[in-house]
Amino acid sequence: MKNQVLRFLIQPGDAGQRVDQVLPRYDASLSRTRLRKLIDIGAVHLAGRRLSQCSRQVEAGQTVEIYIDGLPLVSWSLSETAIIYQDRFLLVLNKPAGIDSQPTPSRFKGTVYSALQKYLEPSQGVGQVTLGMVQRLDRGTSGVMVFSIHPSAHKGLTEALSQRQADKRYLALVAGELPDDQGEFRSLLARNRASNLVKSVERGGKEAITRFRVLTRRCGTTLVEVELLTGRTHQIRAHFSEQGYPLLGDIRYGGPESLAGYRFGHPLLHSWQLGLNHPVSRHELHFIAPLPGDWALFWKQLGRDLPDLEHLIEAAQEK
Repeated sequence: MKNQVLRFLIQPGDAGQRVDQVLPRYDASLSRTRLRKLIDIGAVHLAGRRLSQCSRQVEAGQTVEIYIDGLPLVSWSLSETAIIYQDRFLLVLNKPAGIDSQPTPSRFKGTVYSALQKYLEPSQGVGQVTLGMVQRLDRGTSGVMVFSIHPSAHKGLTEALSQRQADKRYLALVAGELPDDQGEFRSLLARNRASNLVKSVERGGKEAITRFRVLTRRCGTTLVEVELLTGRTHQIRAHFSEQGYPLLGDIRYGGPESLAGYRFGHPLLHSWQLGLNHPVSRHELHFIAPLPGDWALFWKQLGRDLPDLEHLIEAAQEK
C-alpha cells in the first residue's frame, strides 16, 4: 500500500461520540480494530493535533486526518542487543532498516526517537528524558546512529557532526560495476519540489562531498565503502544514481527492485562505521555496526561460489 491521507469533516449528527465509533462509518476501509492501531501509532490527527486516545469525543466541524504510510501497524521497540555503546552522555544504536529515525505524520510510536525515549525513561524518569538527535538515517538505511542523552553532550556532539569532525563510513551495494577503484563526487544538492527527490544543481543547493572506495565487483554489482564529508539528505543515493550506479533496492532513485531472484525491501545502504571524539571526555571513540542479515542472503543468492560478505569486507579493511 502506498502513502495516503484520509481527510474527514465531523458532521453535526456525530458530535459527542467516540472517534473510533465515528470514523469507521466515514470510510469502509477503517475497521474499528484498524483504526485503533492507527491511533496507537500516532497516525490520526484531530483538529490538527496528533490523537492518542480512542475514546476521544469529537465535535461538529472538526477535521480528521489519517496518514497511512503502508507499513505494518506495529510499534518497533528497542532491545539492548541493538545498543552498541552507552554511557552517561551518549548512546550509540545499530538501527535496523525500515524504521523511521524521527516521528512523521504517519507515526510517532515505533520510530527511533520514540523507542529511545521509552528505553531511557526508567533511568531518566518519565517526562524528563533528555535526547539529542543530531544524526538521522533514512528509513531504509541501517547501522550506526549516535545520540546525546545528557545536556552536557548536546553542543559537543552537534559540533562534531555538523563541522566535519566525525568520520562517517557507509557500505553500499550499487547496480553496475564502477570502473574506478576510488573517487569523489562533489556537487550542490537541492530538493526538487515536483519529484520530492534530491538532485545536483548548478546554484542554490548545499555542498555535498562523497568519497568512495570499491571493495569488490561481482555479477554486475559493486560493493563500495563510502566516506561522507558532508551529511546532506539522500546524498549517497543521489550521487551514485546520477553517475549511473543507483543503489540496489533504491527504487526512488532508479535502482532495481530485484536482482538474481532476490527482491529488495529497501536500499542497500548501511551506516557502517563512525569515529569521533567524545563530546565531554574528548576520548577517541570508534563504532562499527555489523551488516544486516538480508545483505548476506542477497549475496548468497548472487552465487554460491562468492566469498563470505563479512570476510570480504574485513579483508578489504586491512588493505
